[in-house]
Amino acid sequence: MKFLLFFILVILQRIGELWIAKRNERWMKERGAKEFGQSHYKYIVLVHSLFFVSLLFEGLWKKTRLSPIWPFLAVLFFIVQVLRIWTIRSLGRFWNTKIIVLPNSRPISKGPYRFMRHPNYIIVITEILLIPLLFQAYWTACIFTILNALVLFVRIREEERALNMFTNYADEFQQKKRFFPTSSVKS
Repeated sequence: MKFLLFFILVILQRIGELWIAKRNERWMKERGAKEFGQSHYKYIVLVHSLFFVSLLFEGLWKKTRLSPIWPFLAVLFFIVQVLRIWTIRSLGRFWNTKIIVLPNSRPISKGPYRFMRHPNYIIVITEILLIPLLFQAYWTACIFTILNALVLFVRIREEERALNMFTNYADEFQQKKRFFPTSSVKS
């Protein structure tokens, strides 16, 4: 029962995020934004959709129970959700599940973006590992951590290429690492 309740809450959160992304996409495209990475986006959607199918299947098949270390994992999950909200709010109208770039806009460098280039992807990587571990769905954790890494490898390269073409992304983020925090002070 706990598993299904948690599963439903995460699915509802994702539906809410898709609604925000669609609203932001309309807003950006009305201002001349361009979309990139359409050819690989379907694979990202597929991996994330199959993640939830796999999680549900493994959870119901194994009649999963909470991990023995669930309090620790639950605290980590809560922290990741706070970081998710911080990231989405920091990007504001520029946050999306797609690669949409508004030419000549200034890349967002506030919030967690002061410290690294891709905090949102760190959040996704962490969740894809953390959510299954919370319910001992080890197969889902292993398989989808690998699949997510593969799609992110393509995604991040395409996103940075698009940002470099139409914004001053390279200048703004050259001192920041992709996934590990660095000082917010430029040298």
